Amino acid sequence: MRQPSKIPHVVIIGGGFGGLAAAKALANAPVRITLVDRRNHHLFQPLLYQVAMAGLSPAEIASPIRSVLRGQANATVLLAEVTGIDLANHRVALAGGELTFDYLVFAAGAQNHYFGHDSWSEHAPGLKSLDDALEIRKRVLLAFERAERAAAGPERDRLLTFAVIGGGPTGVELAGAVAELARTVLATEFRRIDTVKTRVLLIEMAPRILTAFSEETSRAAVAQLEGIGVEVRTGVSVSNIDAMGLDLGCERVEAATVLWGAGVAASPLAAALGTELDRSGRVRVRPDCSLPGHPWAFAIGDVAAFIDGDRTLPGVSPVALQQGRFVADLIYRESSGGRRPSRFRYVDKGAMATIGRSKAVAERGRVRLRGFAAWLAWLFVHVWFLVGFRNRISVMLNWAWSYITYARGARLITGTFDPRPSLAPGNISDPDPDDDPLLPPSKPQRASAAEA
Repeated sequence: MRQPSKIPHVVIIGGGFGGLAAAKALANAPVRITLVDRRNHHLFQPLLYQVAMAGLSPAEIASPIRSVLRGQANATVLLAEVTGIDLANHRVALAGGELTFDYLVFAAGAQNHYFGHDSWSEHAPGLKSLDDALEIRKRVLLAFERAERAAAGPERDRLLTFAVIGGGPTGVELAGAVAELARTVLATEFRRIDTVKTRVLLIEMAPRILTAFSEETSRAAVAQLEGIGVEVRTGVSVSNIDAMGLDLGCERVEAATVLWGAGVAASPLAAALGTELDRSGRVRVRPDCSLPGHPWAFAIGDVAAFIDGDRTLPGVSPVALQQGRFVADLIYRESSGGRRPSRFRYVDKGAMATIGRSKAVAERGRVRLRGFAAWLAWLFVHVWFLVGFRNRISVMLNWAWSYITYARGARLITGTFDPRPSLAPGNISDPDPDDDPLLPPSKPQRASAAEA
């Protein structure tokens, strides 16, 4: 075992909730910190769906990691890709270099999981990063733009059909946001299509949605979703996804936009540790979040499989935050010559999911909220935990404006794209008020001199 240096070096892999919480909690500890991440920003993932649905811009839910830690003299930030980890020799290999450590905090997060059908990712993007959110935003907005140009019929119907796979909080929030976008924000902006008639399906293989919540809360969520036009389909599984739609067993659903919220798996970097993993690729850890046989190496957050009684703690931000602070306290005590705590204890602060404007569900123990009260609780919690005061003010003002006016200022389509619908004959039509009553009357053309 490598002997600690005079000033212990703590290497933190990942600038998410857990990694950043650990770094900040070590601000006054007698250690050197190096935080490594392949992205330069900390992302507030619970609000990622708001970027995907054009409710917020990326900068409102992300902060540069260097900015967050700029006042912390013992912390260094590296923008780098981790390529390997050698626990025995206390080394982390980077693309173009390496680091040695006395303590390692592995907080590499998670990625989308397609359960062995990775080819589906091309047609059904998941939501784990800003790039994912911007891709989803482009696909959703383009579907409406293409529908405006499509002839009435099957192609237009396909373009106005959205399928969200997965009935957990991410899927529920995405489905509700798509329905709200179509029914309120876009309702008066198009002339050839009626966006209120947009079809939104939420598909869940389990008998009910939000299985981590009580049955009563699950039923309340279904009622609120159906109230804004979402078709909730439970007990059905997806057998195929392609460019034109998806198959639900023997049923074919033609949908131009399919979104994935059905599952996540730990970062593939977890395998580089060489320790035991669970079925989702998460690192099995000891009661103090350390790796078996390596008491100075820890895994926290989405990448860790922490057994708490008869359950494995979920991959949610409160777990990562509390584990990050616990590990930081452990390192602080040990590096100061104190006794390290033996066990991490999670304090469950409840769960919540937003469904739409003034609609949400929340529960903590026996306390269960729904509707506007749950939405206010959700709003307060998420704004409070945003990193950076500027972000809190910006998000609050943006939401207040959107709530009053139904406006979505971030509704931009960027990058390269083809605005045309399918190029099959008859799918694109010119504006014709006689064929489409949504069009305004055309202006009369001036007669030529020959006709006069």
